[in-house]
Amino acid sequence: MSRLAAAWARLPRDARDSFFLLGVISAVVAPHMAHLPAWATGLTGLVLLWRGQIAWRQRPLPSRWWLLVVVAACTALTWLSFRTLIGREAGITLLAVLMALKTLELRARRDAFVVFFLGFFLVLTQFLYSQSLLTAAWSLVSLWALLAAVVLAQMPTGLPSIGIAARRAAGTTALGLPVMVLLFVMFPRIAPLWGVPTEAIGRTGLSNQLEFGAMNEIANDDGIAMRLRFDGPPPPPDQRYFRGPVLTRFDGKTWRAPDGRLSQVWLRGRDDLTTLGPSLRYQITLEPLRIPVLPLLEMSPGAVGSELALPELTLVRGPELQWLSPRPITERLRLTATAHPRWQAGEGRNRLQQQTDAELPAGFNPRTLGWAAELARQPRFAALEAGPRARALAAAVLQHIREQDFLYTLSPGRYGESSPHLIDEFWFDRRLGFCEHFASAFVVIMRAMDVPARIVTGFQGWDAEPQDGDFVVRNANAHAWAEFWVEGQGWVRSDPTAAVAPNRVIQGLALQPQPGVIGQLNPTLWRALRGGWETVNNRWQQLVLNYSRQNQFDLMKQLGIEQPDWAALGRLIAMVLLAATLASAAWIRWSSRPHDAWSRQRARILALLAPSGVALAAHQSPAAWALALRSQLGQRAEPAAQWLERLERSRYALAGAAPDWAELRAAARMLRA
Repeated sequence: MSRLAAAWARLPRDARDSFFLLGVISAVVAPHMAHLPAWATGLTGLVLLWRGQIAWRQRPLPSRWWLLVVVAACTALTWLSFRTLIGREAGITLLAVLMALKTLELRARRDAFVVFFLGFFLVLTQFLYSQSLLTAAWSLVSLWALLAAVVLAQMPTGLPSIGIAARRAAGTTALGLPVMVLLFVMFPRIAPLWGVPTEAIGRTGLSNQLEFGAMNEIANDDGIAMRLRFDGPPPPPDQRYFRGPVLTRFDGKTWRAPDGRLSQVWLRGRDDLTTLGPSLRYQITLEPLRIPVLPLLEMSPGAVGSELALPELTLVRGPELQWLSPRPITERLRLTATAHPRWQAGEGRNRLQQQTDAELPAGFNPRTLGWAAELARQPRFAALEAGPRARALAAAVLQHIREQDFLYTLSPGRYGESSPHLIDEFWFDRRLGFCEHFASAFVVIMRAMDVPARIVTGFQGWDAEPQDGDFVVRNANAHAWAEFWVEGQGWVRSDPTAAVAPNRVIQGLALQPQPGVIGQLNPTLWRALRGGWETVNNRWQQLVLNYSRQNQFDLMKQLGIEQPDWAALGRLIAMVLLAATLASAAWIRWSSRPHDAWSRQRARILALLAPSGVALAAHQSPAAWALALRSQLGQRAEPAAQWLERLERSRYALAGAAPDWAELRAAARMLRA
């Protein structure tokens, strides 16, 4: 280590500045690495390492002909990767690679400035992928480092030191922060400009289809899906279901959503939902889940086909009582909603609809179908009417799950490798699985007994401890349960997972992945650190990312503007700009004046003696001024010369008294006369 430090100390200053610039470029490019093609990431890293070796060994820069060849190759690779050279991905790829290549021709100061400008632009493009708190902090640090590199480039080689340049850049950044905050608060939020970019972080594992065993991929995703804040007490754990995609079609392996056009024809113009009992009012902040369904707490009121208008997004109530979006939800949403824990739906389904909800693919799961037929033929169900019979059959299936050796686990292994009969393998052979395995088997068995049933996916439960007053629902709270149809009542929720793992539903516990290193050493510390960070990040989202046009108008009301609109916002911006201009002019005027005592005295003396006609230099001492006055004006200048000599003695005396300014004014009048 000491040998390396000695070698670093022997490097000339321009080489160390080059290493600093390479480090700054690496910091600017780092957030883009996950979004660049593999060849672009590798090439950028190799070019920066090559430039570092040149600086370390003090070798000459490569020929520009080599650079032209590499640029042509990068352009061709970008075209092959994206089939275009225009657009976000292609543009950022070229920008990152070209900035790295530009370091190989830093022969003049203008070349360095090209790198700086590319770096500033690349910092800005980080927000095209994410607007998180970490992205903002990293961008601020990158900006500070780039400004320090600019300071180094403006000074002679070796001056100033990197530390001095960093401090000066920090001061410049601090001066720019108030301007940045002012622009953020006052700049008009005009769509669609302010709707770009969107966060691309949401992934829940939920979609309009569900493969058998696919939901275990979300067990390790502990990210936040939504936050809730209730006006009153929250609902009990067994009522914390958030309705997402509803799946009815099964091909033996994959569950899919029903045909939307056919469902709309069946249920067009009919209110299929009846809410009962008291309601719950709550505020929900939804992360960008990237699914075309808004998962709200069951059951939110609204007739089939009705609309829910959100800012720049309108949702429609689907036939399966979920809120459908015309596109995947890729932005953070915040709204106030109402839920009814008690509800009835689907009571009037006709025979054709019941048959569709009881269909099973031919040739699959013969053992399960045989078991279901044997259960349905038992005498205890023969005398029951259709509605009580469906309930009794569902209770019997759940009782079988409780009594047999079924195990709820996140790692059941893969199903279907040795046989296409997935339900048979689960129900009779392995009996290992999690929510979707139990829900799928339950629905297949109910359909085999001619009871309409379907799978509902979404979320269930939330963290036990609130964060900053909000209940947190995580991606690991994703869940699958079942609904079966009862004549005279409609759809009834049934969660087979509660039969084998009551804690998952009754206590609302999320899927628990294997903890990390910190979680294994100290789970309490890990939860506290995670909760603290998520609270800070939520504050960032609410105060910064969710700052909208309505927030601007609310701020204007607080400033006394009774009817805020675009015109009022324009007038307010003009007033702020005028005030800032006047303040800047006053600052420039004040800073141009001398601020130390002697400078002010000197300016005053020279102004009083200027009418004498004697040229007095500002850099001279009072004694030199006295000598110049005597030599050119003789006896007439004696009072002024003596006053200047007394001033000179008082400046260097330990306790000398300053001369009276009235005497100097009188002497100046004598000189003018």
